[in-house]
Amino acid sequence: MAEIASLVNTLVDKAVEKELIKASDRIYSRNQVLGLLEEVAYQEDAPALELEIPDVLEELADLAVEKQLIEGLLDEREQLTAKIMDVFLSKPSEINAVFYQKYQDSAETATNYFYRLSKDSNYIQTKRIAHNIQFKTPSDYGELDITINLSKPEKDPEQIRREKEMKQDSAYPKCLLCAENEGYVGRIGHPARSNHRVIEVPLEDESWFLQYSPYVYYNEHSIIFAREHRPMKIDWHSFARLTAFVEKFPHYFIGSNADLPIVGGSILSHDHYQGGHYTFAMTDAEEEFQFDLDTFSDVEAVVVKWPLSVIRLRHRDRNRLVEASDYILQKWRDYSDPDADILAYTDTTPHNTITPIARKRNGQFEIDLVLRNNRTTDEHPMGIFHPHEDVHHIKKENIGLIEVMGLAVLPPRLKDELEMIKQHLLDQTITVADYHANWVQSIKDSYESITETNVDKIVEDELGKKFARVLEDAGVYKTDTAGRAAFKRFLSHLNDA
Repeated sequence: MAEIASLVNTLVDKAVEKELIKASDRIYSRNQVLGLLEEVAYQEDAPALELEIPDVLEELADLAVEKQLIEGLLDEREQLTAKIMDVFLSKPSEINAVFYQKYQDSAETATNYFYRLSKDSNYIQTKRIAHNIQFKTPSDYGELDITINLSKPEKDPEQIRREKEMKQDSAYPKCLLCAENEGYVGRIGHPARSNHRVIEVPLEDESWFLQYSPYVYYNEHSIIFAREHRPMKIDWHSFARLTAFVEKFPHYFIGSNADLPIVGGSILSHDHYQGGHYTFAMTDAEEEFQFDLDTFSDVEAVVVKWPLSVIRLRHRDRNRLVEASDYILQKWRDYSDPDADILAYTDTTPHNTITPIARKRNGQFEIDLVLRNNRTTDEHPMGIFHPHEDVHHIKKENIGLIEVMGLAVLPPRLKDELEMIKQHLLDQTITVADYHANWVQSIKDSYESITETNVDKIVEDELGKKFARVLEDAGVYKTDTAGRAAFKRFLSHLNDA
């Protein structure tokens, strides 16, 4: 284990190099870190090491465990390392001031600054994210993104026990998305946020904030959240805020999870959106056909060739798009078509909602309205328009905003399981999990020759086909003739008086 003085010197050098601090801040920063480590000895000429910031922090956490400053639980280690990085960060007001100074140059200059800061401060977990398996694979709908998420470390049993004990002890911050997380030291069961900073981004005369996801799934994966802790809701105001955001940041897309269980992603308790500087397969998908909106004849309206049911609207005036989107939402909320398994309500329980995505493209505002329905049946207890049981061996979790756009976030277990499947396909004596058996047999039947040269691509492409199936299950209108006829019935309903 490296000497503490060398680690601290390395960390300070890196902070200067990445412009987190100025050279004249070295002594102050060094002393703050030494204080957090309760270290009274220091060797000023200790050589710096060839380590990056995440590696230095891991070594310092190991030293803290050795010195019995912390017990070594994941949350304790992260609390310490976040406090250490907070030493090198400016106050939120100063970061906001720099952000908006750079915004005067361009919105992209401002977000580049904040994204780099979030990575350099180790708030974005770049080292852990590097462990994720990521690739693109072709489909009938364009190139899909596949991610096997390996970035979040597993909790040990002692931490899980402590979390259960402390669960009711505190309700501050109220959730992981609240503004009160900025600078929060953390506790067992609630992540450390000492090195967390957010940018104030007012939307439609309301207080909203921009941050980046600690575990980014795509370039500049951002979270835009309301100051007020309130449940997710898709309505006129949602469309207004989404278009207001891309007006401020035209190089970003922004979207919202739907506001109902099953189809609504993971956190419905706090109103928030996700955005970023990335082009998903859905964004570039072909446009299948155009249709008329009588009430909004100036708004361009098309159906996108995509496994989920997507209406795309375009106009140079964002206010016209907001009105048209809200009109379609209200029509969809109350729409039923039993022949297509679509019922708007069960008694008074609503089932229809929308996953909206906004962007600017070619000088126009663009909104994608993805029609969702969360109804369940005895045959499909997890949802009629949810991944069906035959694809659960790949994905059975909710299909939220990121998956809707064509990026699969798949469970860590698949890393080892896919390797075993590859070995099995190469005729090695490897037994694969029972729930993969039918899939593996279908792969064998589909290829005349599977070799070490092509097995990786074969498995990746077949995984992509499975994910496309997952998305097809989530589509309220299927892409076959009957499904398109049902979709057109709804589009005709939009023009009913």
